[in-house]
Amino acid sequence: MLAALIGALPLLAHAAWPEKPIQLVVPFGPGGANDLMARVAATGLSQRLGQPVIIENKPGAGAIIGADYVAKSRPDGYTFLVGAAGVVTNSILRAKMPYADSDLVPVGMIAVSPSVIVVRPDFPANTLKELAAYSKTKGKEGLTFATAGSGSTPHFVEEMLKEATGAQFVVVPFKSGQEGVNSVIGNNVDITSEASIVVLPQVQAGRLKALATTYNKRISAYNSLPTAIEQGFPGISIGHWAGIFAPKGTPQAVIDKMSHELEQVMKSREAADRLVPSGIEPAPGTTADFSDFVNKERNRLGALAKKANMKSE
Repeated sequence: MLAALIGALPLLAHAAWPEKPIQLVVPFGPGGANDLMARVAATGLSQRLGQPVIIENKPGAGAIIGADYVAKSRPDGYTFLVGAAGVVTNSILRAKMPYADSDLVPVGMIAVSPSVIVVRPDFPANTLKELAAYSKTKGKEGLTFATAGSGSTPHFVEEMLKEATGAQFVVVPFKSGQEGVNSVIGNNVDITSEASIVVLPQVQAGRLKALATTYNKRISAYNSLPTAIEQGFPGISIGHWAGIFAPKGTPQAVIDKMSHELEQVMKSREAADRLVPSGIEPAPGTTADFSDFVNKERNRLGALAKKANMKSE
């Protein structure tokens, strides 16, 4: 009986989880799409789990600093990562990583800030086909395309556009997506793609023109904008997503509970009311859904990065 009781103690401990505040590590600075999505998730999770869920911003090195911190944290269910595309792409683009992909275990998706392809208002194209045709009138080099650095989501959009439409671009890397957007507004670069939360206010103010969203459906807050898929380019598909990861070794019972509660939060009217007006789409789902998404993105984007010879700067 004593042996059975001792053996049951870990299960009892997991059943009681959480017994103290939970830390969600955001590998970016405050104020961006990932941070906003994390804070909406944290508010809902705190209410459902009965413990404070605290955001800790740990930006730097293309989100590697925050991801490495979580990967090496104690797997006790009190430290999680709010990861983004870098969780998938960093190991593809970098020769050396401080942690292995397997050190971070998918828990659940939070939401997606769809990527939007934008140009200046007087740009002589209103669709992706018109964009491709216009690029071919600009000589061998084509148009300039602002990215947030090598291997960033805008860089992947540029490569998808080039492969799908035959358009030609000269990549102009910036330190951030906001800098790239500003370069298009200032008429220094022809085109870029950035998260809906960043560009939609500029589009609605008339400072940018949107050609397409690269999400798999129209953006709820800007339903008049067609997707790249609707325009005949199913290969142009990517978004600025956020999801929760746990350190390897975190008890499965904890992951299951966190996943279930996160899914309920992201299905709620409260989450939609905070995210949708900003152009962000809640993306509730199971751990299996999120794991499948991460694996498919790693394979898909890995193949594209290899073909385009993308390397981290």
